[in-house]
Amino acid sequence: MLRWSSRNPRHWHEFINHEVCVTAGDQQRFEGRVFTVDPVSASVVLLSVQENECPSVRVILGHAVTDVQILRRGTEETERQMKSVFLPDRAQVLSAEELKSRRESVRLWLEKNRVPVTEDGELLCVANALTISAPYRPGDCSSANEIILSRIQSLVESIPGAEQPSAQTHQ
Repeated sequence: MLRWSSRNPRHWHEFINHEVCVTAGDQQRFEGRVFTVDPVSASVVLLSVQENECPSVRVILGHAVTDVQILRRGTEETERQMKSVFLPDRAQVLSAEELKSRRESVRLWLEKNRVPVTEDGELLCVANALTISAPYRPGDCSSANEIILSRIQSLVESIPGAEQPSAQTHQ
């Protein structure tokens, strides 16, 4: 039987979002939902969310893992819950109308500042060098060019009357 740490990332990916029981080399057992598996060390990141309690995160080092058994399959709802633990400001759900309004506001502000911007579905594309995805905040800007990224983020941050969330630089 192939050791856990010798398996490939495709195999580990099959466990993400599922509730599992991880057995370590010393026969200790750990239960929780697999948030991710580190592709370098094969370490398993388990998330346990008990009602009315703070979520707990446990990392079981890949070299210690001897077995992983799926107890319950995950759902879209459990995946959303897990992501909201690590990305709380992204968990905010906006209506399609609110997203459209934000996209339009950002587009108009960029145009007013003479920045070439086009829409490509839900994305805003700036001079073929940067994209802005929903919900159209500074942290939603993506570009390989750090100078352009910084300048457009500053512009998006300075939109008059726009709410300014506390964590804006997630990338």
